[in-house]
Amino acid sequence: MSGFTPRTAVITGGASGIGFAIAQDLTARGVQVMLADLPGDKLEKAASSLDGAIAQPCDVSDLEQVEALAEVAFDQLGEVHLVLNNAGQGGVRGKMWEVDPEAARKHFDVNFWGVWHGCKAFAPRLIEQEAQSAIYNTGSENSWFCAVKQSAAYIAAKHAVLGMTESLREDLPDHVHAGLIVPGWVFTPLGPEQFMKLGMPVDEYARIVVPQLLARRRFVVSHGYNMVRIAERMDQLAESYAEYALPPEQDAKHDVQLVMAQLMKAREG
Repeated sequence: MSGFTPRTAVITGGASGIGFAIAQDLTARGVQVMLADLPGDKLEKAASSLDGAIAQPCDVSDLEQVEALAEVAFDQLGEVHLVLNNAGQGGVRGKMWEVDPEAARKHFDVNFWGVWHGCKAFAPRLIEQEAQSAIYNTGSENSWFCAVKQSAAYIAAKHAVLGMTESLREDLPDHVHAGLIVPGWVFTPLGPEQFMKLGMPVDEYARIVVPQLLARRRFVVSHGYNMVRIAERMDQLAESYAEYALPPEQDAKHDVQLVMAQLMKAREG
């Protein structure tokens, strides 16, 4: 996985927060960046502040706009080596049964379908160009556990991004890598400033994660205390398996991957 030296990158949600901080770091390393975000002064100012950066307006909830982004990116950059499906928004808050389902669906249009659209638009083009490349989707510590109560739409979308990214990995050839960015609490515009400012400074976050992107890590991590929260879930999961599930040696006949491998081997033989 080492030795990945992208020359170009496309970052959705690139005009602020994590996307812009990563763009700054990549630009300093000589990577030409295309920033995709909602149209407006914020996007234009962000791009003009980075040497060689290109601004491309894009609403990731609209597949046609994301397909257009991919077309423009390959046209203007030549090759695309790194794609960050990073655009997202804070979720609707409240107890799950009190949240308006339509508001939750609209949230998924950005935080889940926006990522799906980025993968759908860029993956076939990255496969075709044959250069070493990577697609990274921005999940969250909320992909693994519930960091903030009464955030069901946000947490469900981030869990879904994890599952989609893991499935995507299985579909790609070796020269196209897929991974998940797993931010913890970072000071971004995602929530109220008086709360968000207590998170990790975004420039510090970028310094931690960019080397992992360049190493093409499967999971790009930052906040070590996340492992404490993850263990709270996994320990209870392990306890249930230990007490109730069939032992692995007895259950191997029901493992999908093992059975499918055996069927394929028998068919080839």
